[in-house]
Amino acid sequence: MTVVDVHAHVFPRVSRAESRILHPEDGPWLREDGGGAGMMMSGTTAYRPVGQELWDPEPRLRQMDRQGVDIQVVSSTPLMFGYAADPGRATQWCELVNDRVLQLCAHAPDRLVPLCQVPLQDTELACAEVSRAMAAGHAGVHLGNHVGDRGLDDGPIREFLAHCAHENAPVFVHPWDMLAPERMPRYMLPWLVGMAAETQLTLLGLCLSGAFEQLPESLRLCFAHGGGSFPYLLGRADNAWHRRDLVRADSPRPPSAYLDRFHLDSAVFDPRAFRLLVEVMGPERIMLGTDYPFPLGEERHGALVRDSHLTPAERALVLGGNALRFFGLDAPRHDSTEAPR
Repeated sequence: MTVVDVHAHVFPRVSRAESRILHPEDGPWLREDGGGAGMMMSGTTAYRPVGQELWDPEPRLRQMDRQGVDIQVVSSTPLMFGYAADPGRATQWCELVNDRVLQLCAHAPDRLVPLCQVPLQDTELACAEVSRAMAAGHAGVHLGNHVGDRGLDDGPIREFLAHCAHENAPVFVHPWDMLAPERMPRYMLPWLVGMAAETQLTLLGLCLSGAFEQLPESLRLCFAHGGGSFPYLLGRADNAWHRRDLVRADSPRPPSAYLDRFHLDSAVFDPRAFRLLVEVMGPERIMLGTDYPFPLGEERHGALVRDSHLTPAERALVLGGNALRFFGLDAPRHDSTEAPR
């Protein structure tokens, strides 16, 4: 059985000088502090302390072996998106980041699978960059769930998603820039509440706007963090669609009719939540996601799936089979030699 983690982040080595490509003052960059420690920086502001697994493939691969993970599909940290920047600057930035991620993954190309990022604020430039990146060796694209006040159901962003379908580029969607931060200043509540709400907002926007009716069925979408609040409040959304014409004004079918149009990762951290996730989506629509290597990620990679109620065949799908098909990957020649701890 091949184990594939579809939700794993990297922050490739980017210097302070290179960060000015995106923004002269506040561009993101990596400060290496020695001894395997580092800091994600935003200009002169320290954003988050990190370990070298975030940028160095060697310790990452050793950790994958210890955790029993064969393949990671890696994406940049959302701090690097650059959606608020001038589109020209953002394009140069995305080219730099994408090339660096390719270099990182080239260390073990059968085990580290790169996703690109794009200047989503400009549809034409975003389409050009995803085409360039896919030709260069990326396996898909990593998107934030909105650009300012525009969600993925926005017309130009919808055009970009259609282009991804044309390019055979799978799309991994991550919540970011969470809503109402002024109401959640403490306890990491933007991550605990905002991320779940952002993902639910995005999925309902795609369902209720009629976007799924217009987007190609060949489009492959996966949403991080178990779809946020969406699976657990789907009944509420369906009830509203059936009872209120305001809700169903632009969608001919209720939200539950579109569950076959996307995948979710497994990062819900609780057996009861995972059981409901499987009941809503089915095991063929869920892929292992750990949020590695951040501290809010799954400590024992895949333990929630391995210890679940699923049959062995269903566990194999969630742990790797679905991801191999979704990203068009071959099982690696390497087999993890250590049992997961």
